[in-house]
Amino acid sequence: MNSALAALLGLVLAIVLIIRKFSPVYSLMLGALVGGLLSGIGLPETVDRMLAGIKDISPAILRILAAGVLSGALIKTGAAASISYSVVNGLGQRHVYLAIAFSAMLLTAVGVFVDVAVITVAPIALMLGKRLSISKMKLLLAMIGGAKCGNIMSPNPNTIIAAENYNASLPSVMGAGVIPGLIGLIVTVYVILPLISSKDTQVTYEDETVEDESLPSFFASLAGPLAAIVLLALRPIFGIVIDPAIALPAGGLITILATRSWNRTAECMTFGLEKMSVVAILLVGTGTIAGIIKESAIKDVLISMLSGWEAGGLLMAPISSILMSAATASTTAGATISSASFSQTVLASGVASVWAAAMTNAGATVLDHLPHGSFFHATGGSVGMSIKERIRLIPYESAVGLVLTVMTVLIALLR
Repeated sequence: MNSALAALLGLVLAIVLIIRKFSPVYSLMLGALVGGLLSGIGLPETVDRMLAGIKDISPAILRILAAGVLSGALIKTGAAASISYSVVNGLGQRHVYLAIAFSAMLLTAVGVFVDVAVITVAPIALMLGKRLSISKMKLLLAMIGGAKCGNIMSPNPNTIIAAENYNASLPSVMGAGVIPGLIGLIVTVYVILPLISSKDTQVTYEDETVEDESLPSFFASLAGPLAAIVLLALRPIFGIVIDPAIALPAGGLITILATRSWNRTAECMTFGLEKMSVVAILLVGTGTIAGIIKESAIKDVLISMLSGWEAGGLLMAPISSILMSAATASTTAGATISSASFSQTVLASGVASVWAAAMTNAGATVLDHLPHGSFFHATGGSVGMSIKERIRLIPYESAVGLVLTVMTVLIALLR
């Protein structure tokens, strides 16, 4: 059987199993195994390709686990909540949508997971929604839109994996996402949000879950993430290389010290490791199927499809990322499979590694919120939204992702 068709069938099998609520990791591994066997390369060679795929992404897995220290510290010390409250209180009710979206964007930009950022901002968003009679759909889109904008400029797993597979500098990839992210924020708040009817389900008293708790100051909360960004920025500015595996945990420890939460150090690290372990294990599964796809003829099919386009090589990065994130309903998994499978082909077409990684990162935000992924359910649950309503929000979320992707591609073309 043609290797491209075999790999595609393996991927389809994995998607079907994921939709049927099977373990995503085992679904991807089984899909990789079936794809390899159908291509006729035999069991030993199939396993070798699966292992090679895992090996290719193992450095990124290490850095992602290390990033758990920063993520855990931001959540468990209350720094993330403090940042959220400070932004919303600072912008006020007059700019409520901008405040909610910017708050979620800032949290993801400093290293908080997208779904965790939405869950963190949700309590104050629900309080404002009740007070100002704002629909749940508008509240959730503001949070998701802002979080997606911040995610393409963050030291989160999707950015780390894209930078790693394209051999690009992590801070450079983060920097490439700043302008598209800010434009995406403005479009989300002032163009996409007004398209949603204000007559949808309103926030009820029972939805308000804001807790009166003592939080660290805004500046103390930002100390750790800013320190991590400064350490990462030493490479492109001064040529001093501080690996993310060092810079991100250092930022987490500084967060713990700045917020005077040293007695919670073990708790912060445990929480961060738990969150990142889920991602690391998922990446093992994505690595196996990426190894099969990488050695198949799928990339040749894409090249053939895009050959008539002057910017065909450029478009391969975002298009493959959009397709893979839709298949897995995961930003991280989509960026992983796309960059691991197509990086050599994209780079060979003359695309700069930084912009190839940035476009892959942005493309992974277009369809990562489909119902067969955890993001869909975690974010809907954060505001008590029904499945029916949550599904109605998908086109608007996709619009935000498309804006981010189109802007990143345009900037890459102009450079």
